[in-house]
Amino acid sequence: MKASPSSRLGAAPSRRKALAGAALLLASIAPLHCAWAQAGSSSAASFPTRPVTVITAFAVGSGPDAVLRIVGEKLAARWKQGVTVDNRPGGGGFVAIEAARRAKPDGYTLLQLDSEHVSALPYLYKQRNFHPLQHFDPVAPLFLTPFFVAVPTNSPWKSMGDLIKAAKSEPGKVSYGSWGVGSPGHLGGEWLDFLTGSKMTHVPYREVSQLYTSVANGDPAWSFASIPSSQGIYKSGKIRYLAVAAPQRIAQMPDVPTVAESGGPADLIVNSFVSLLAPKGVDAALRDRIHADVVAVLQDPQVREKFATFAFQPITWEVPEMEKFAKTKADQYKLLIQKANISLD
Repeated sequence: MKASPSSRLGAAPSRRKALAGAALLLASIAPLHCAWAQAGSSSAASFPTRPVTVITAFAVGSGPDAVLRIVGEKLAARWKQGVTVDNRPGGGGFVAIEAARRAKPDGYTLLQLDSEHVSALPYLYKQRNFHPLQHFDPVAPLFLTPFFVAVPTNSPWKSMGDLIKAAKSEPGKVSYGSWGVGSPGHLGGEWLDFLTGSKMTHVPYREVSQLYTSVANGDPAWSFASIPSSQGIYKSGKIRYLAVAAPQRIAQMPDVPTVAESGGPADLIVNSFVSLLAPKGVDAALRDRIHADVVAVLQDPQVREKFATFAFQPITWEVPEMEKFAKTKADQYKLLIQKANISLD
């Protein structure tokens, strides 16, 4: 039934009242929104007004710990506030993650993780169904670690082509070691198998030092290695590097070819990205302030010189780039973990 003229005329004032009420509501909200924005900006400008704690999943004396302390000292001088490093290794990163997750998202508690913690944990610990980026916001990058393919000095392999040929000729016989299930060294080996159609046997170790001692003795036949973790035994002449799993050669080892140059697949890029995160919900202006200060520290010549001793590559990515890298890693790790049926549950 059509509405009468009188009923249509009666509806118009009601709509006008409703629109007027909405306008008043928006007008009252707008100053609040501006106040919140100004408060966030003001908080970022004055940050920090008290000491900052960085919880790390890495042990005291490790490469990431050493780098974090270098950066922390520079930030403390810049902020005129103390920066405390709180080492919480263990539990596949969950000890540190749980400690940081309970903190307020106010910038005063940060978390240092690598790309494996961020991107591989959801697939290694399926029953936990824990996705770190659902609980933490990326804040600032620190560095990228490239990995080398290490073999005993007396290994018959002179190139990646030799290693791959041996692995494909006798499936399961060639072994490689790593510093744990789900580590970059393990997943890098799975990636090499995937790219070449080979099948090698993974041997996990609890101690990195034990791993490279074993590689030097030829059992396992090879492993991935970072410069900080393997330089001692490398300089003693007990292992050598066949190649670096990176797009370009590394300045600290200019004579070591890339995997592609050594007869292996160019797509075999194995690295680990270490960054700082904050509990989910950190104010964007505050995050940007911390990001800018960390990036400024990473550009300090003294800091870069110290990073170079570890062959760590300082990274100055913006937050979207960090998120993109983590997503790319997650897609790759999901594929490898599901293919090899790896689980840490």
